[in-house]
Amino acid sequence: MSTLEIKDLHVSIAVDGGTKEILTGVNLTIRAGETHAIMGPNGSGKSTLAYAIAGHPRYEVTSGEILLDGVDVLSMTVDERARAGLFLAMQYPVEVPGVSTANFLRSAATAVRGEAPKLRTWVKEVKAAMSDLDIDPAFVDRNVNEGFSGGEKKRQEVLQLALLNPKFAVLDETDSGLDVDALRVVSDGVNRYRASGETGVLLITHYTRILQHITPDHVHVFAGGKVVESGGPELADELEKHGYERFTKAGAAVGTAV
Repeated sequence: MSTLEIKDLHVSIAVDGGTKEILTGVNLTIRAGETHAIMGPNGSGKSTLAYAIAGHPRYEVTSGEILLDGVDVLSMTVDERARAGLFLAMQYPVEVPGVSTANFLRSAATAVRGEAPKLRTWVKEVKAAMSDLDIDPAFVDRNVNEGFSGGEKKRQEVLQLALLNPKFAVLDETDSGLDVDALRVVSDGVNRYRASGETGVLLITHYTRILQHITPDHVHVFAGGKVVESGGPELADELEKHGYERFTKAGAAVGTAV
């Protein structure tokens, strides 16, 4: 069973006149079969954690470790991390003009699987996954995310998740910008992905509404660039009722993160 370990992770970004520390010592272990929800106020560093795991060049890891099955993730390039089994669903998925969704998906699957999927079975696989997510089949001929609505972009992210089947998925505010119906469809897609019990999910969110559809095993409160408290799903209920104030006071004062 796979394990993703984050040990005393410190991350900084370049700012005018120097650098600014955003993550101030994150410790977190996610095992296959587990879903972890990270909740926290704006500026607490949640998205920075997601980007650091994925390897965004803007975020400099100054100390600490990220290990996937005991292997150093930080020594890997972005594409090597993806092939090793890490997946990031972005809060704001980017448009890729000139690249069709069909070509993008098959190229990604080829890179992750190590060989090109057989065309006949691949077409069936894509059609089935798109049907599950209520995505119009015509979208495969459109450029990646170009002209897509927010909800359509989020469904495309979960479509990639379904087809690539990574060891661990980091979902950065996948619920943002979704209406009630889209939230249900996207959540159902995530639940299908984790149904095997052989994958892990790190779900980053502000609100509990997605947790009504995707039940976490563990909930972590993020403040001041690190985890300040952990618990079960009942912790999310407490946050819904009382907010983050008592937790933000416990976080280190690192200023406003991004």
